Amino acid sequence: MTSLSNYRVIAKKGVIIDASTSGFLVQIDRKDLVPAELKSNLNLDSLVGQQIVLFLPQMNLDLDGTVNRTSHKGRGHFQIAIEFSRDVPEYWRECLIDLLPAPGEMAAEEKKAK
Repeated sequence: MTSLSNYRVIAKKGVIIDASTSGFLVQIDRKDLVPAELKSNLNLDSLVGQQIVLFLPQMNLDLDGTVNRTSHKGRGHFQIAIEFSRDVPEYWRECLIDLLPAPGEMAAEEKKAK
């Protein structure tokens, strides 16, 4: 996940835990946060309002949007709600939601491959 305002990497990785045609919810572990000031806080509210982009390697796809809210869920787990950018067409959003794997689906596929 990268900030589009200053091209600073926010997190090395995260997991999309929910998605809809308006946006998506990403869970990030503290150890995957890059900036020291984010790692040392229990609050990521400084990200609210920032435009970000994240890359989904499984789909070779970039997603961009604006951070709407953040929350600390305990034990070093954070959730970041991101609203899709306005220029992302509704039809494209609907197709993306249909193509995203269900929770646990990627782990099951990786296990089969081994």
